[in-house]
Parts: sequence; structure tokens; C-alpha cells
Amino acid sequence: MVNAMFRVALSGDFRKPDGSPTYPDFDLEPLRNAPGIEMAFLESNNPLRGDQLEDFDALILLAHRFDATSVPKSGRLAVVARFGVGYDTVDVEACTAAGIALVITPDGVRRPVAVSVITLMLAMTGKLLTKDALTRKGREGFDKRSEHMGVGLVGRTLGSLGIGNIGAEVFRLAKPFDMKFVAHDPFADSKVAAELGIELVGLEDLFRRADVLSVSCPLTPQTHHIVNAERLALMKPTAYLINTARGPIVDQEALTKVLQERRIAGAGLDVLEQEPPNADDPILKLDNVILTPHALCWTDQCFAGNGAADVKAVIEVQHGREPRGVVNREVLSSEAWKRRLAGFAARFGT
Repeated sequence: MVNAMFRVALSGDFRKPDGSPTYPDFDLEPLRNAPGIEMAFLESNNPLRGDQLEDFDALILLAHRFDATSVPKSGRLAVVARFGVGYDTVDVEACTAAGIALVITPDGVRRPVAVSVITLMLAMTGKLLTKDALTRKGREGFDKRSEHMGVGLVGRTLGSLGIGNIGAEVFRLAKPFDMKFVAHDPFADSKVAAELGIELVGLEDLFRRADVLSVSCPLTPQTHHIVNAERLALMKPTAYLINTARGPIVDQEALTKVLQERRIAGAGLDVLEQEPPNADDPILKLDNVILTPHALCWTDQCFAGNGAADVKAVIEVQHGREPRGVVNREVLSSEAWKRRLAGFAARFGT
């Protein structure tokens, strides 16, 4: 017999070993107080096991993997709500085959990640870390400050590999800098590009023209190592590369060599091919790269926004409504999904 409550599971990594919340800014009270909902934390297994989810209707997923073995045999699970926009830890095909909707939180990360891109751009062009180090040397450092002139942004070209949710927001935030905007995105919304003053260009042209090039596309088989040795060789020696998306989009070995040989001015990376990197990774020893631990966008507002979006998605499904941010939209026309949604609508109303 199906539990009368709409049961929501949260992956075990939302709690620390002592049971306290990993991220207190994720407010669970709206979920706890929602009529008809019962929530529970899973044991920390990576990937999640299907038997853990047999009696749940929804899953809010942090960093643990969800693969084909995570799909419960009961057929009850209707939605996996990822805490964030990256879903390379989720087997999308397995979800679709089981009639499970995969939901992400574009509204929660749009502004925080775009701010991260701007932060890295300003830090690199302003030589922030270099000037911080000079200051700490006292007079000796101050005497060398004229040797480390920053780069002004007016009239420079900001390029983006991708102008979706985050890429477009980067250009919105960069508007006051009076830069030229170029982007490459085979799925670009030409209306959005026109509204933001973005010139859509070919992939190679993007690398040739950008003074600051930001990677803002998802990791897919098509984008894996799309930033490779050949394309890095097209960049200006004065150009900067920023990656806040996913590490494997960039061939890190090729980028390391380019940075070592000073063939571009520098890079700002919030993501790496291997996370965490090995202590002897050569990229860690370079002084022309700024590195952050896949967490530059992590703010109280970011995590509150992601959590609120996931909670809203789960409650929408509970009431038989289609949630925002569905990745595998083909599942919405499947009989399994329609049957589940109709059942929820009948039980909990709309």
C-alpha cells in the first residue's frame, strides 16, 4: 500500500557525520511544514542505492551520484531535484527510461556564478594577487608596483563559450564596463543575443578575438575538451581564460603548458579536471593562474536560492504540476510520468 504522505528523500551529504546540516542556509522549514509531505535523510552512499529510494516520491540530491543502480524498482520515484545546475553526476538516460524527471536550479545559481566570472575577470586584469603579494613585502614590494600594471576593460572584448542561463547573466553584469561582447553557442537565442549586444561568432573566432574568454557551457560528450591545445593556440598572448563551469571542458594539460610558456596572460579556474587535484599537479605551482575549489559562487544567497528552488519543484510535483528546470523534458510526455502526476493531483489537489 502506498504511503498516504508524499515522501521526500534528501541525499545523506546534506548532513554532517554529527547530524548537523552541511549547509544551514538551505532552509528546510517550508518542506517540513508543507501539508502532506514527509521528509527523511538517506544514509550517505555514493552512488545512491535503489533500495534506499523504494518508498520515496522525490529526491533532493546534493553531490552524491545517481546512476542506473540508484533507480528504485518500485517505480514510485517521480523526480530527482539536483541542488545546482550541473548534472554530470546523474544518469539522465536512466532517469528518462524510468519516467523520472531530473530538475536543476538555474534561478539559484544564475547570479552567483555570473558574479564569480566577473570576480575572476577583475582579479586577473587588476593583478589583484600580485599586488597583494607586493604589499606584504613592504617597501620592497611598493618599489616594484609600476612593473605590474593592470589591464583596463573599456573597449576590450569579453567572450563567452555559451550564452545560456549563466553566460547571458555575465554579459548583463559586464554592461557597465563598456566592453565588446562576442559569444559562440550553437543553441543561442538570437533575440537574447541581440538584446544584450552580443555578436555571435564561430568557435575559432571566439578564441581569436576575446581578451577575456569565459566558459559557460555544460559538460557533455560534445564539450569535453572543447578548449584544447589547438584552440588555446588561437588566443592572444594578452588574453585571459576563465572556467567556472566544469573542469573537463578544458584540456587541463594543454592549458597548463600554455600558462607555463606564457602564451596567454593567465587563467581563472573555479573547476579542475580532477577535484581535488593531486598535490603535485603542476597547475598549482603557476603564478599566472587564480584557483578556487569549485566554490567561488558558494554564498548564503546561492545556497538559499538552490534550496528554495528544489523545495518548490518538489511541492509542484506533489500537487500534480510540472516543475521548472526539467532537464529531460521528453519524460514529461511518458506514460509513467503522466500516471504519477495524475495520481499526485488526485491525492493532494492542485
